[in-house]
Amino acid sequence: MAQQPDIAVVIAARDGDPVAVDRLVAGYLPLVYTIVGRALEGHADVDDVVQDVMLRVLRNLGDLREPEAFRSWLVAITVRQVRERFRARRGAPEALVHEDVRDPGADFTDLAITRLELSGQRRETAEATRWLDEDNRELLSLWWLEASGELTRDEIVEATEVTRQHAAVRIQRMKGQLETARVVVRALAAAPPCPDLQLLTADWNGRPSPLWRKRIARHTRECRHCAPAWNGLVAAERLLAGMALVPLPAGLLGKGVLPLGAAKLAGVKAGGGLVSAKAGGGVAAAKGSGAHLAAKVGFSLSRKVLTAALSTTAVAGGTAAVVVTQKSDPPPVTTAAVVARTTPPRPAPTSARPSPSATPKPKPTSAKPKPTTKAPVVITAKASKKKGVGVWEFADAKPALDDVGAGWYYNWSSTNRTMPGPADVEFVPMIWGKANVTAATLAEAKKEGDELLGFNEPDMDGQAKMSVDEALAAWPRLEANGQRLGSPAVAYGGDTPGGWLDRFMTGAKQKGYRVDFITLHWYGSDFSAAAVDQFLGYVDAVHKRYNKPIWVTEYGLMNFGGTPKYPTQAQLVTFINGSTKGMQKRSYVERYAWFGLPAVGDSVDFGLYKDGDSPTEAGKAYKAAG
Repeated sequence: MAQQPDIAVVIAARDGDPVAVDRLVAGYLPLVYTIVGRALEGHADVDDVVQDVMLRVLRNLGDLREPEAFRSWLVAITVRQVRERFRARRGAPEALVHEDVRDPGADFTDLAITRLELSGQRRETAEATRWLDEDNRELLSLWWLEASGELTRDEIVEATEVTRQHAAVRIQRMKGQLETARVVVRALAAAPPCPDLQLLTADWNGRPSPLWRKRIARHTRECRHCAPAWNGLVAAERLLAGMALVPLPAGLLGKGVLPLGAAKLAGVKAGGGLVSAKAGGGVAAAKGSGAHLAAKVGFSLSRKVLTAALSTTAVAGGTAAVVVTQKSDPPPVTTAAVVARTTPPRPAPTSARPSPSATPKPKPTSAKPKPTTKAPVVITAKASKKKGVGVWEFADAKPALDDVGAGWYYNWSSTNRTMPGPADVEFVPMIWGKANVTAATLAEAKKEGDELLGFNEPDMDGQAKMSVDEALAAWPRLEANGQRLGSPAVAYGGDTPGGWLDRFMTGAKQKGYRVDFITLHWYGSDFSAAAVDQFLGYVDAVHKRYNKPIWVTEYGLMNFGGTPKYPTQAQLVTFINGSTKGMQKRSYVERYAWFGLPAVGDSVDFGLYKDGDSPTEAGKAYKAAG
């Protein structure tokens, strides 16, 4: 990993040492810039978001209790700021800056290609990132740094606020989209060009988009001229391994200065201080947050002065008035006057929850309430042995399991020690992957009951990732547990001749191994009513191929490669009603489990329960099913 300040520097900075704060900012600014730059590809907001991150870090550094966790904390703040900017852009759509007026080096991909001297497939991969969906660009910015040795998987999990398994699923699907985008880049750059592709893209404006990614990728799969673009793709991890952080552009850090736009100058009000700027003899006092152009006309602060001012205000609790004098040459001279405060500043909120004062109070009224003639609607859970859920760490898992009427649940683990369910809801253990085939893990699983789930998505990187031969070699140890045993759960292609599951089942039959039922995963990207038949058709096809009972251990609606990524609650209700009704009617479907129970954090768009007794609309539909 890149050399970054050690814990001693973090502690000294937290205690208000200006030199240590300076080293902390200088050491971690490239990491923050790389995450933000990659996530906000080609957007003029990159500098602003980087500055927002560093200001938030410095304002709250005094409250950091675990200095050894500084980098994880920094990355989490960075991801939250990127998401805040995404939300703001969704609310007020803002086009990318036109290439004719964009600052040199503002395009992060061009900067990476130029400064890291990328060529060949590394260059193709960098160019392909322009074609990723918004959410995948955020995830790529973290995974890119993991692959190049700058971040750990634990730091990514903490920053994205999902479970390790869910993070692995999201990363794998992002990598799949990246691979498709690499093929699109290859096809467009082919020499000689494909005449059919030129005809297809005649109306394309030249800007990468999900729609054109899908169109061009579909063409490459069907075109004899373009199909070779899929061959010889080196794994992205190998291409990125050891790659350095992208050097900061001159616009962000040139000759030792960190630009601070007027919007940010006004924002450095730790405890009520005001920052005013003098440029060329005139005074520009920035108030509010609408003076973005100040960054373009040359406002800048010496990094030492910025961090010293912030450390004395945000960390030590002072109120600052910083005056910046801009000269053409030499670099700006900055002076700071610090007025002491008697009370430390309040820390910035760490969540998006509104404060109590932000909630309007009902107006008093003397009128008596009218009696209601309608009783409140109460949805009674239909208990079903078939109906289950996938559950990850969730404080209210136990009451939610009871409320939804599930007959069973699982957590991708061999034990439910950390998330016990109600006494009448069965827990089903899983042997997740090759590393879990140990005597201790198998013994734990055996204690949990009579059923055992096999490997989790062995056909995918980031999940169990096992070859068919590896799975077959380990299978006798699972059989020896004496439990009723489900097949490995493939991510897709369970009905495909010659697919991963088909080869596994063929090998198991040849070797005389026992597989008592087939486990499946399914996610649909078509959010229309047709999704029900698509899903049930797949289940029917797998049953027809193997003639064994079916457990659907993960299913739902998600578009991993396009927009919108998630369906509406109404679409989820339609799908849940139809799919559960269809599975209840099919005698060969023994169990099914929605992905997943919690509707909190990253799973709010598809989960079922906000807490122990607050189902979403989808949760209400699932509660009534069975």
